[in-house]
Amino acid sequence: MGELVLEANYNYGPADILPIHPSNGTKSLGDHLVLQVNTSNINITDGLVSREISRTGSKDWQGYEQNEQEAWLPITESRNGNTFSVTFHLLCSGFGMQALLLPVAFGTLGWAWGVTCWLLAYVWQLYTICLLVRLHQPLPGSVRYSRYLQLAIAAFGAKLGKLLALFPTMYLSGGTCAVLIITGGGTLKLLFKTMCDGEATCLAKSLSGAEWFLVFTCMAILIAQFPNLNSLTGLSLIGAITAVLYSTTIWVLSIYEGKPSGVSYSPPEIANSDMSKISSILNALGIIALAFRGHNLVLEIQGTLPSSPKHSSHKPMCKGVAVSYLIIAVCQLPLAIAGFWAYGNKVPYNGGLLTAFSQVHGPNTSKYTMGIIYILFLANCLCTFQVYAMPAFDNLEARYTSKKKQRCPRWVRIEIRLFFGGLVFFAAVAFPFLGSLVPLIGGITLPLTLAYPCFMWLSIKKPRPNGFVWCLNLGLGCFGVVFSVLLAVAAAWTLADKGLNANFLKP
Repeated sequence: MGELVLEANYNYGPADILPIHPSNGTKSLGDHLVLQVNTSNINITDGLVSREISRTGSKDWQGYEQNEQEAWLPITESRNGNTFSVTFHLLCSGFGMQALLLPVAFGTLGWAWGVTCWLLAYVWQLYTICLLVRLHQPLPGSVRYSRYLQLAIAAFGAKLGKLLALFPTMYLSGGTCAVLIITGGGTLKLLFKTMCDGEATCLAKSLSGAEWFLVFTCMAILIAQFPNLNSLTGLSLIGAITAVLYSTTIWVLSIYEGKPSGVSYSPPEIANSDMSKISSILNALGIIALAFRGHNLVLEIQGTLPSSPKHSSHKPMCKGVAVSYLIIAVCQLPLAIAGFWAYGNKVPYNGGLLTAFSQVHGPNTSKYTMGIIYILFLANCLCTFQVYAMPAFDNLEARYTSKKKQRCPRWVRIEIRLFFGGLVFFAAVAFPFLGSLVPLIGGITLPLTLAYPCFMWLSIKKPRPNGFVWCLNLGLGCFGVVFSVLLAVAAAWTLADKGLNANFLKP
C-alpha cells in the first residue's frame, strides 16, 4: 500500500500550495509537517484531493494540496477562473483614468518622441508582466505565489522583501481607492451639474465635496460585498467595457467636433531653467509610464486560476495578458494621438482629456451625451475600486484567520469592508489633493512595475551569469530603479516650484 507525504515548510509563510510526493515510509523532516494518506482510494484533480477513485501505483501520484488558510481568503478562495475572467480583471485594473493624461505627455514630448516613448513603455511593462506570470509558479508542483508581497519575500528575503514591496503594494491598493473616491465624487458632482443644465434652483441643491465623496464611497462599499476576487468577474467585465467606451467616445467626439482655434503642438513654454526643462520631460515620461498600471494585481488575478502539474495556470494567464494588453494598446494610442491633435498642449493636467473635452466642446454637446460619458466614467471607477480593494480585504482577513484559525464569518467580512471604506473615505476627505501627489508617489511605486520583476527573475530562476537573459534583466532592473528615482525627484521639484494647494479637509 502506497503513502503520500505532504510537506508544509512554514518558512514560506502563507504558501499557496504545498507539493505532494509519494513515499513508502515516514521520515524526519525537521520543521516539516508529515501527513500519511492511504492511496488506495484517492485521486488528485485540479489541485484538490478527492476520494473514490481507482487504485494506482504510488509512484504515479503528483498534485497539489491547498493551504487551509488560503482557501479562506478572498484572493484564493475560489479558483474557478478562466481566460475570460482574467482578461476582464486585467482590463479593468490595467486601463483607466491615467490614460486620459497621455495627451499631456505628448504636449511636452511632441508627436515622434511621444509615440516612441509610449511604445517603449508598452513593451517594457508587457515584458515584466510576462516575468510575473512565469514567477507565479516557478516550477510545476511548486508553491504558487498569489500575492506580490509573497513573491518579493521569496525573492529578496523576509526583511528586504517587505521593505521594498510593502509600501508600494499598500499604496496601490488603498491609495488608488482613495484617488478613485476623489475622482468618482467629482464626477458625480459634474453629472449633477450637467443634468441641472444651469438651473439656479437645481444647482442650489448640490451637495458639498465631502458629501459627494461619501455618496461614491457608500455606492462602492455596497457593491464590495462580493466574497472573493473570482466573483468580481462580472463587475470587471462592466469596468472593462465602460473604460473602452468612454475613452473611445471622448476621442471620437473630439475629432468629430474639430479642434478649436489657436491649437499649438509646440511644447509649452517653460521657465528658462535647465532643471525645469528636464523636470518637464521627466514628468511627461512619468505620465506615460504610469498609464500602465495593475502589476501589483497580476499575481492575485492569476491566483484565481486552477492549476495542476499537467495544466498549469501559466497558459490561460498568458492568453489573458495577450488579449487584454492588445485591447489596451488599441485604446490608449488613438486616445493619446487624437487627444493631442484635438487640443494640442492645452490639455490640463487635472482631469486630462475628459476635462479638455468638457471645457471646449461640453457647452455645445447635448447634456445627455455628456451625462452618458460621466456615467460610463463613474461606472468604471466603481468597478475598478472593487478590484483594487480586494488585496486590502485579503490582508485584513488574513490577520483575522491567522488569529482565530477559522474562516471569516459573513458579519466579519462586512465589518472589514466597512472599515476599509471608512478609512479610504477619510483619506480622500483629509487629502483631496492626493491626485496632485500621484507623480511623486507613482515614482516611488514604479519599481514594482519596471524593476522588481527583473530582479525577482534573477533571484528565483538564476539564469546563467553574463548570459543574454541575465544581462537583460539586470540592465532593465537597474535602469528601472534609476528612472523611478529621477521621476520622484522631478515630481518633487515641480511641487516645490509650482507649489501645492494642500487643502486639507476641504474637498
